[in-house]
Amino acid sequence: MQKFPLQDLLPSWASRIRPYPTGKPIEEVERELGHTAIKLASNENPFGPSPKAIEAVRRSLDRVHLYPDSAGYALRKKLAEMHQLEMSRIILGAGSTELIELAARTFLSVEDEGIAPESSFLIYQLAIQETGATLTLVPLRDHGLDLVRIRQAVTPRTKVIFLANPNNPTGTMFTAGELDRFLEGLSAHVLVVLDEAYFDYVERDDYSHSLDYVREGKNVLVLRTFSKVYGLAGMRLGYGMGHPELIESLDRVRTPFNTSRPAQWAALAALEDRDHVARSVEINRRERQFLSEELTLMGVRFTPSVANFLLIDTGRDCEQDFLKLLQEYVIVRPMKVYNFPTSLRVTIGTREDNEIFLEALGRVMATPAPADR
Repeated sequence: MQKFPLQDLLPSWASRIRPYPTGKPIEEVERELGHTAIKLASNENPFGPSPKAIEAVRRSLDRVHLYPDSAGYALRKKLAEMHQLEMSRIILGAGSTELIELAARTFLSVEDEGIAPESSFLIYQLAIQETGATLTLVPLRDHGLDLVRIRQAVTPRTKVIFLANPNNPTGTMFTAGELDRFLEGLSAHVLVVLDEAYFDYVERDDYSHSLDYVREGKNVLVLRTFSKVYGLAGMRLGYGMGHPELIESLDRVRTPFNTSRPAQWAALAALEDRDHVARSVEINRRERQFLSEELTLMGVRFTPSVANFLLIDTGRDCEQDFLKLLQEYVIVRPMKVYNFPTSLRVTIGTREDNEIFLEALGRVMATPAPADR
């Protein structure tokens, strides 16, 4: 068989896709630098998972030679009880990322259109592009999602809209009232995917009442994850909630056995340890305030956040500052790919990690930027 030019096999839309840039793994940094490092790049819980979840993973290992329960019955039952929903309204995914892609694959085709905020989780854009659908990007307003402009961007071809609340990487949120107004009168042929990955960290009374939309049968898919406050990012487990017909449609396209047995068992145990979640939220609140105050004293601008990270604007090339911080053994995320060329996204860490970061940032900011020389 003769070699065929791969470019001729690819549809035109596929050749335009750029891979998602993941955070630099701490193992890679430590291997390259020969030194321990701290990772404040991927919005993980710095305190890790509940000890109960770790023990549950150990107990699951004697059955890893068996395929897991593909439907995740026990975990979905627990989630249904917790959220006061029927099990038929819940679907599991390998992280909420898989469910984002699943929603796009299920409902979009090349004739359709998907809408995503311009400076938001990049997987929304990739998920739309992977279907061949037209991608429409709507700019942020004051570092927050502009729901009015997103509504104005809806056309008869629009099938899916992705909304992050809170938004990643800015840490801003829209209120329940704003979302109510957005959904009012929205065409029934549009699915709104509401990504609430950082839901647990929000402590405002005017935040989302998204599960009401699920109970009312609206075309809203609410996404949550075990990767953040539950400290199970390495397990890759998330879940979606929607009306039964919506969940059934997603289930037809879902890969069987998409969530592992250890992940399901870990999540069940994590849901039982509310004290661990409460401690994580409380310490995050305290450390976010600490970082905010210290950055203000340093004269460094940042976007006020309701989540477990801060978008910091150094006024310098973020890629250069990222590399300089790496030499200080601190891993953060440069935000040029998110249209913030002078900003870094920094996860709220432990007090020790936060102090190390602040000291390293001070040294980096004290050195002239290349453009200043």
